[in-house]
Amino acid sequence: MTPRIRDATPGDWPTIWPILREVVVAADTFPYDPDMTEDEARAMWMVDSPGRTTVAVDGAEVAGTANMYANRAGPGALVASASFMVASAARGRGVGRALVEDALSWARAVGFSAMQFNAVAETNAAAVALYRSVGFEIVGTVPEAFDHPEHGLVGLHVMHLKLR
Repeated sequence: MTPRIRDATPGDWPTIWPILREVVVAADTFPYDPDMTEDEARAMWMVDSPGRTTVAVDGAEVAGTANMYANRAGPGALVASASFMVASAARGRGVGRALVEDALSWARAVGFSAMQFNAVAETNAAAVALYRSVGFEIVGTVPEAFDHPEHGLVGLHVMHLKLR
C-alpha cells in the first residue's frame, strides 16, 4: 500500500518525535546532534510557511515525515531542499519514495527551479539509490565530513535535481 502524504499539524508532533529521535540517535544518516532535545527537534523540523512539514500515513500509523523549504534565503531561494525520515518498522514499504515524490511535486508547484540535498551520508545507500532513481545527481562529495558510528569518517554527498 502506498502511504498517504499530508501536511503535518502540531497535533502530529507526538507521532513525529519518536521517528526523529530514532533516526537522530542512530547517528548513521543525519548530521544532527544525537543529544538534541525534543524542543530543539520540534523547532528544527516543524518548519513554517512558506516551507512545509508532512507526514506519511500508512493506515492509522504515521510511518514517516519530511520537511521542505528554500535551501538558502535571498538569491539562493530558488532552490529547494528537504529532509526525510522513516520509522525503522516502515522501511522498505515505499514510505521514503512517497515522501520524496510529494516533496518534488510541492517544489515544482511553488516554483522552485531545483532541489538540492546538502549532506547525504555516502553510506546511506538506500537514500542515495532512492534519490538517484528520481533523477538526483551527486554533484560533489565533501570527504570525511561525517563521523559514522560503524564506518568512521565518510563523505557527505551534495545531490541536485533540476526541476525546470
